[in-house]
Amino acid sequence: MKQHKVKVILILLGALFLIVMLVLPLATVLVYALRQGIAAFSEAVTDEYAVKALKLTLFTTGITVIVNTIFGVFAAWAIAKFNFRGKQILTTLIDIPFSISPIIAGLVFILVFGRIGWAYPLLEAWNMKVVFAVPGIVLATIFVTFPFVSRELIPLMEAQGSEEEEAAALMGAKGLRIFLKVTLPHIKWGLLYGVILCTARSLGEFGAVSVVSGHLRGKTNTLPLHVEILFNEFKLTAAFAVSSILVVIAIIILILRNIVEYRVKREER
Repeated sequence: MKQHKVKVILILLGALFLIVMLVLPLATVLVYALRQGIAAFSEAVTDEYAVKALKLTLFTTGITVIVNTIFGVFAAWAIAKFNFRGKQILTTLIDIPFSISPIIAGLVFILVFGRIGWAYPLLEAWNMKVVFAVPGIVLATIFVTFPFVSRELIPLMEAQGSEEEEAAALMGAKGLRIFLKVTLPHIKWGLLYGVILCTARSLGEFGAVSVVSGHLRGKTNTLPLHVEILFNEFKLTAAFAVSSILVVIAIIILILRNIVEYRVKREER
């Protein structure tokens, strides 16, 4: 009986914490977004700069997810399936974005690719621009999100072992076929989960992107940066209206994540 009471109390405390920290803030965003009516909401989300910011955010997220998925699969495969010199160093390097502030990461990109950076003369000779341009935003987002896929796959591949791949190789199967037919079926849900996490993080990235973007409205502003500008201009309804787009996307990603978790648990039974 006592154990049951403790269980109920813990559940209630957890539910209360989630309501206060997550549900109420999200509900506040939606309420403020609609407080001046549908017309004001529609005007804010269809504004020229809001649309351009959304397109840039989706473009950046798309490239980031593709690059980090490819890198994550290769890195996880190398770390989990092979022994080589520098393996621990590679594993440590993958974790660096988890320990460095995104703002620091943005400053590093400015020190490398900005006017004071060592790479700037080379970029200028090639007529390329990274800082205060779209390439800088993409690179910064890739940097802060690239551990997500690999970190989901490494433990799965290590648990799987390499016996099945070795057997397939002895039977004459090549590398790509071994991955598609033997490795991928075991890691598909972990891979999808990592992609979902990477997508969510890319959509909401603010710190590193804020440093390297230059806040050029209509050119280098992602959706989070556009929200910041609207808020600083005291256009609160418009800011919350645009924020609601990110909220809706976040809810969709949360639903997809729960579906993946459900499928994983179902297959483990």
